[in-house]
Amino acid sequence: MSLEDLVDKIIEKVQAELDQSFEVEASGRHIHLCQKDLELLFGPDYQLTKAKDLSQPFQFACKERLTIVGPKGSFQGVIILGPVRSETQVEISLTDCLQLGINAPIRESGDTQGSPGIVLVNGNKSVALDKGVIVAKRHVHMTPEDAQRSNVVNHEIVQVKVEGERPLIFDDVVIRVNPHFATYMHIDYDEANACGFRKGMRGHIIKK
Repeated sequence: MSLEDLVDKIIEKVQAELDQSFEVEASGRHIHLCQKDLELLFGPDYQLTKAKDLSQPFQFACKERLTIVGPKGSFQGVIILGPVRSETQVEISLTDCLQLGINAPIRESGDTQGSPGIVLVNGNKSVALDKGVIVAKRHVHMTPEDAQRSNVVNHEIVQVKVEGERPLIFDDVVIRVNPHFATYMHIDYDEANACGFRKGMRGHIIKK
């Protein structure tokens, strides 16, 4: 094999690995509101105000903020993500749970059955949720094309190796495939600190 052929093969290998890797994003505590709770907190017919688009299509961070209050503590200025959903959901980290005094389960987004509630506060208005607080299960949003390229299917559980100064293999990562997704891995701040997260960090799937 000539030196030129060897270089070409190395480039092909590197490109193939890059094609199967994806950016990792760290997600802080946030709130998804249903329209009913949005109006109870901000007024009739209220519409969320977009501050910036997020990596996932049609998802955005809002200018509005709320205080969340648990049995032992609270957090002010918690961001709301839009658009509105059919059910209100609050996503926090395990560290947040300690300060709030809440034992939130680790769940996929939308799976709130049996989860604890919390109080949402906006000035002199409040909403007491009887459920809806979860710690988001680490996951990878994937397009169908990227899922096929990586040989994974929707709801498959995999390991993901995250590269960086503190490389780390995350276990029990759920794959979520949807044509409306963009391919990104989402972890919370606890997990981000564990792997020395930096913006632009990438990960790749390790089949279990």
